[in-house]
Amino acid sequence: MINRRNFIIGAAGLVSATQFPALSLARTSSTELELIAGPAKKKLFRPDAEASDVWAYNGEVPGPEIRVRKGDRVRVRFTNNLEEPTSIHWHGIRIDNAMDGVSGLTQEAVQPGASFVYDFEVPDAGTYWYHAHNKSWNQVGRGLYGPMIIDEPERPFDSSHDITLVLDDWRLRRPGVLDTESFGSLMDWSHGGRLGNWITVNGGAVPVTALKRGEAYRLRLINAANARVFEIDPNRFDAKVLAYDGQALSEPISLAYAPAMLGPAQRMDLLVVPQENFALEEVSSDDPFVMAEFKVEGVATAAVTAPAVAINAIPEPDIANARRVKVLMEGGAMGGFVEITYQGKKLQGEDVQSTRQTWAFNGVANLADDPLFVAERGQTIIIETINRTAWVHAMHVHGHHFRVISRSGSEVDEGKPWRDTFLIGPNQTTEIAFVTDNPGKWLYHCHMLEHAAAGMTTWFTVA
Repeated sequence: MINRRNFIIGAAGLVSATQFPALSLARTSSTELELIAGPAKKKLFRPDAEASDVWAYNGEVPGPEIRVRKGDRVRVRFTNNLEEPTSIHWHGIRIDNAMDGVSGLTQEAVQPGASFVYDFEVPDAGTYWYHAHNKSWNQVGRGLYGPMIIDEPERPFDSSHDITLVLDDWRLRRPGVLDTESFGSLMDWSHGGRLGNWITVNGGAVPVTALKRGEAYRLRLINAANARVFEIDPNRFDAKVLAYDGQALSEPISLAYAPAMLGPAQRMDLLVVPQENFALEEVSSDDPFVMAEFKVEGVATAAVTAPAVAINAIPEPDIANARRVKVLMEGGAMGGFVEITYQGKKLQGEDVQSTRQTWAFNGVANLADDPLFVAERGQTIIIETINRTAWVHAMHVHGHHFRVISRSGSEVDEGKPWRDTFLIGPNQTTEIAFVTDNPGKWLYHCHMLEHAAAGMTTWFTVA
């Protein structure tokens, strides 16, 4: 488990309170959903504060919660009412490559006023999310994201006991409105990414949720922040971990090493059987910050047996016969001189300022003409990622789930759970293993969105 013993990301001191917003699903027919991206107004700070200019799906931040069942075919008619091109990535879902939503790689970006139909089947139950994947540093940072929950064929938790919590941090300026002028700051791109100074859960600050005493609940945590790593200790309210990144564990576990680090794009499902009021807190500082409160009501009944959560079938890596690929991460502030090639040219002098490319994988910034590797279908790949930068990164593999098989300087997560995003600290080396069972062109990139834009993006092909 990545935890405080490995590295610490500080959180800004925050205070607040707003109402818990509803997440709803827009449906145009029994088989087709509708998502519309466009400008909107939203109060992110106190109820008496000014509304911020945000970008939203169907006018909501987060966007509507899309909820389907494992094995369903999903059709989403997406319309772009922004003034710039965009696309939607369905994060963590082992999706058909043409529907992955990566503009410039798997599809052309959807132009202003145009529409695109995403049509795919969902193979795995779990907690996922969707977000913009064109200029993500700008579009996700302004609010273009939402939860996607894929239920088991037989739901172990009913709707009143299955709660989604989308975490985000926002950079606000006085009088409590979104700071839009600082998007694209080279300081953010070359340092730790765009960190905010205000935390919301499901679009509001410190929501309060009523729970029944002694009953089992699933809390689905999704980190939608551009760069913030949330530090969370489930042991503070006797919760157990049910799943990481949408993939259920064989049984609920209590964390031996807490708190846990929830990086950008990562998810964590928790099992809680509340007896007293409790709070979900960010605990990276000496004074924990309350992100959400839970009021426990009623009288406890007999002892509860927590529902069993089904495990998805993901092919196990064949470590003994794996092909190894090395990725050296370099660059960024305090990284020393690094020779970077971008679009076939070695950057010199003021090129960094003009191209804004400050990071590199194996000396290359951003999408190279050639893939990082080409794999046969069904091949086991081990990616050894070596972080020679001064910063933490959240590395995401598209189209696949993997196991972390080694991590220098710290423990490998108990049971080596399936993940689609992993955290790697400064001067740390991490190995992941997965089976390339999904054909197409897939990204491997840092989900600190400013880092991805500034060079930490590559791709691979499954033939």
